[in-house]
Amino acid sequence: MWNIPNLLTLLRIVLIPVFVLIFYLPVEWARIGCAAVFALAAVTDWLDGFLARRWGQVSPFGAFLDPVADKLMVAVALLLLVQSEPTPWLALPAAIIIGREITISALREWMAALGARAQVAVSVIGKFKTAAQMLAILLLIIQQDLWGLPIHTVGFVLLYISAILTLWSMVIYLRAAWPSLMGKVVVEGELEKE
Repeated sequence: MWNIPNLLTLLRIVLIPVFVLIFYLPVEWARIGCAAVFALAAVTDWLDGFLARRWGQVSPFGAFLDPVADKLMVAVALLLLVQSEPTPWLALPAAIIIGREITISALREWMAALGARAQVAVSVIGKFKTAAQMLAILLLIIQQDLWGLPIHTVGFVLLYISAILTLWSMVIYLRAAWPSLMGKVVVEGELEKE
């Protein structure tokens, strides 16, 4: 259980209070510090899965904890961003992203309780969604223009792209699970992790 991939996943969870603390520090470098912590978390998200597969250290504990760590960091980052910029235009995509994660988590739990699992091939959509989401949050954290690039605007656009991809992947999940939800058929397979 205490292998390097799982320790990297745990590191992501430990980074959450560090991220929050830095976000509220009354110093000039707080946003850049937060962006660095978030970037580190995003890198460990990729690295823990890569190492677990490469070293044959995929475990039930890691399979459970990895998506939890991802969703916690993203939800906390989105909540802090909305709190710092309380507009409906930022709150809407944040609510879509967090709402989708709750919906899919509940769907997975319900399907597992039924003993039914739906095979859903959304890995490509999931990868694009995750990449757009992570980059959007990173740019929104940085907030200030860099090298003449409108960082906040690019982050804002990417957040909406991420929200659209989030809804798309949720629809795919729900369509695959629909027969089981309607009590018609037990679908075999497993909801694939994004």
